[in-house]
Amino acid sequence: MLNSKTALGLVVLAACGATVAAPRSAQALDAFIPKLVNTSTIPANGDLNPYGVAFVPEGFASGGSIAAGDVLVTNFNAATNNFQGTGTTIIQFTPTGDLALPGTATTFFTSAMPGLSTAIGALRGGFVIVGNVPTTDGTAATVGQGALQILDRHGKVVATWTDPVLLDGPWDLAIDDHGAWAHIFVSNVLNGTVARFDVAVSATTLTVTNKTLVASGYTHVPNAAAVVLGPTGLAFDEETDTLYVASTADNAIYAVPHAGHASTAPGPGRVVFTDPHLRGPLSLRLAPNGHLLTANGDAVNGDPLHPSEIVEFTKAGRFVSEYNVDASQGGAFGFDTRLTKGATFNYAVIDDVTSSLAVYRLPVEEERQD
Repeated sequence: MLNSKTALGLVVLAACGATVAAPRSAQALDAFIPKLVNTSTIPANGDLNPYGVAFVPEGFASGGSIAAGDVLVTNFNAATNNFQGTGTTIIQFTPTGDLALPGTATTFFTSAMPGLSTAIGALRGGFVIVGNVPTTDGTAATVGQGALQILDRHGKVVATWTDPVLLDGPWDLAIDDHGAWAHIFVSNVLNGTVARFDVAVSATTLTVTNKTLVASGYTHVPNAAAVVLGPTGLAFDEETDTLYVASTADNAIYAVPHAGHASTAPGPGRVVFTDPHLRGPLSLRLAPNGHLLTANGDAVNGDPLHPSEIVEFTKAGRFVSEYNVDASQGGAFGFDTRLTKGATFNYAVIDDVTSSLAVYRLPVEEERQD
């Protein structure tokens, strides 16, 4: 109930022609706690070790089983023996919908090609791109070359791309989406390179119009814990035509200039961030404030007092912040961001240890000057 003074004030404002706002309800007040949901990434077949994360973008073609704002997650391990490089599922999650208990995550796609990697993304035209790096026993001794599969919005394979050099262990990807055409950048963990696929987008498929190496020379080695280490996360800055590369074994972030137009791969680019806060960087994304985020996999420079961290830094190489997604090492791998202002949820990150996904609505501040 309004007191007499408040009521009088509203009457005076109304008499002066001012717009009178009703008192805000408790639900409309700025909340202290973040907008956050947690859900399992384990589907009915028991796949584990979630790797890649991708938001379905704004403007995504309608009529399919996924929609803009949904989150897609790849699983790298199968339940049988928990071997790495044997998982076959992409699960889908709607952050405004129901949560999934372990074993009930909704499956968008089941692949005939195992070992779905961090290489996952979606195009507005209604397609999902996913890479795989398979093994038969979870070790580098049996690792295979892998491929990229193109899926429609119903989760059906419309094309499979292979290449002995340009797709040699597709480990992660970044997409520069222009509607009728796109650049798809792919990091290759088995030969230490990054390739660019230029594609035309039709209603039914993607057609490769050009493909080339845009970066090379990253360290790539077998690893007992992670199968292989090599170039992983990619983030493309369209404004500057710069591709950022998280090179896990080199424990550094590189910038590759003119990546959207380069026709040769002269080397790895220049180092923009190498810092004690890095511990084997994996996934890499631009944040809505213009900074870069990477996930520490803990395979290089590991520290049990700083496990499973997401690290934020500027494109000029200044450390900003960090936090851990799990109390033990090896929990951080895939994550994604939405750069669209006003998105209900704009950050999604997995925890490998618990096979779970957290999706946030985080406040966005303007980028600070460096």
